[in-house]
Amino acid sequence: MYNTTMNNFKVKIEIDEQLNDCEVVIRCREADESVIKLQKLISAASNTGEQISFFKDDTEFFLPLENVLFFETDGGIIRAHTAEDEFDVKFKLYELEEKLPRSFMRVSKSTILNTRMVYSITRNLTGASKVEFRGSHKIVYCSRNYYKSLKDSMTP
Repeated sequence: MYNTTMNNFKVKIEIDEQLNDCEVVIRCREADESVIKLQKLISAASNTGEQISFFKDDTEFFLPLENVLFFETDGGIIRAHTAEDEFDVKFKLYELEEKLPRSFMRVSKSTILNTRMVYSITRNLTGASKVEFRGSHKIVYCSRNYYKSLKDSMTP
C-alpha cells in the first residue's frame, strides 16, 4: 500500500493481485469542483487510446490525434484541422471534450485545440486572442473566458 497527501486529497494505492482491471474509487463528502476536476483528469488519462475516425468525401481516415491542430464547428458540422488539410468528424464538440486526451482543450464555444501544437498566443484585452500553430498558417481565436485556462496549460 502506498499513501500520500496532495492539497485536500489523500491518495492511497492498494495492490490487489486478484483484480482483472484497475479500479479507481473517489471517496468524498461532496462532489465539489475539485473532485469533478480530479475525476475528469483520471478519465482523460485513461482514455489515451481513443480512436476517432475522420471523413473526407467518401473516404474514412485514421489519423493520429497529435496531427490535429484543432476541431471547430462549421455550420453544424465538426471539422478537424491538420496543418494542411481538414476532415469532418461525426461527434459533437462536447463529446470530443470527453474523448480527447488532456492536451486538447476548449478555447471558445466553437473550438477545441491541441495545446501541444500551439506556437503563439497574441493576447487581445478587449476581445478574442489569436492562436497560431506550429508548421501551419491556420489560426483560431481564444475567447476571453478561456484565455487564462489556455495560458495556464501552456506554462509548466
